[in-house]
Amino acid sequence: MYLKHLSLTNFRSLARLDLELPRRAVVLVGSNAQGKTSVLEAIYFLAAFTSFQTHADRQIVNFHEAKNPLAVTRLVADYQRGKIKHRIEARLILEPTGVNGQRLRKEILIDGVKRHVSDIVGHFNAVLFVPQMSQIIEGGPEERRRYLNLALAQAVPAYARVLSEYSQALTQRNALLKALNEGLSKGGNGNQLEVWDETLVKFGAQIIEWRIQAVQEIERFASRIHHELTRGTETLRLAYEPAYDPLPKPEMQLGLKLDTSIDRSSIGLEEIQSGFLARLKQIRGEEIARGVTTIGPHRDDLRFIINKADVSDYGSRGQLRTTLLSIKLAEVEWMKERTSEAPVILLDEVMAELDPQRRADLLKYVSQDSQVLFTTTDTHSFADEFVEQAEVWDVKGGVVQPRSARS
Repeated sequence: MYLKHLSLTNFRSLARLDLELPRRAVVLVGSNAQGKTSVLEAIYFLAAFTSFQTHADRQIVNFHEAKNPLAVTRLVADYQRGKIKHRIEARLILEPTGVNGQRLRKEILIDGVKRHVSDIVGHFNAVLFVPQMSQIIEGGPEERRRYLNLALAQAVPAYARVLSEYSQALTQRNALLKALNEGLSKGGNGNQLEVWDETLVKFGAQIIEWRIQAVQEIERFASRIHHELTRGTETLRLAYEPAYDPLPKPEMQLGLKLDTSIDRSSIGLEEIQSGFLARLKQIRGEEIARGVTTIGPHRDDLRFIINKADVSDYGSRGQLRTTLLSIKLAEVEWMKERTSEAPVILLDEVMAELDPQRRADLLKYVSQDSQVLFTTTDTHSFADEFVEQAEVWDVKGGVVQPRSARS
């Protein structure tokens, strides 16, 4: 994967930007709030079609442009996947609606043809590493589910579509559960749930199967990388905790210890579907009483275990940073294995968060066949020989200028 050209219009503070990108590493240098991170955000947006800075797309529209009745933000990237060149374009259009109102419309084009987001995500691949991603480990389960969803959407072509279908079915099922709970549904019969149960199971079981496989594959890379980063002193394991667990538990056993290694890879899709459906029927009365769906991929979790201890509960700051570095480097290797393409790597102020040894480790793992973009406030955290071989760009006031081109 090689990003050749990036063009931005009215994206964040970047009113206009046109960049030709080299194959070698790029270091974006500048003070805070000058637009460095926005460049990475734009590139990642074209891979995942969501921002790592906000869940509201309208916030990435240039502030001054958004004051107009009709505002358009445009992102265009020319890139090469394998031997084939492509162009991907995203348009965020704020258009007038009602009285003094605006609505956001998103258009995505690949090679000039409009497509649905779920059909395009993953065509251009990027892996992002920013300091706030520590929330993957320290935050709530929703942060870890988002991490899995963003990674899987890029590596598994149908994942985004299936996740969207599941979310729609979940919304409809929850609405019916609430109506049954409040006695608003005509007839008030729990059998009305059967259609939504089948739809939820169809898509939910597929998500569970994909997550089982992905966590196992990412763990294989992360465990090896973490072992090397810690000089053999720590063992990292990823523990996937599905809200509906297709693995039968032994009789009289309430659960498995967190440090128990569990292999669900032999469980097939049909087995997950049948077990999931049976479990929904078993707890139907409880879910009607609560008015909400209590099991399924929307309540899954993922835990990170070092030497049999949960990093989020017992890990030091150094262990947390090393764990995060391990799983992001593992994501790069995993995506490369799954797609046969090296993703573009985006590293935002990462060097400042690492000690000298971890900086050296990171630069060692960033392979020569990957395109890498760093942001930093200065280049002192990089080895001199690395800076000499990289392309250094200065960023100030939303303007990006190659250092070699400065007068």
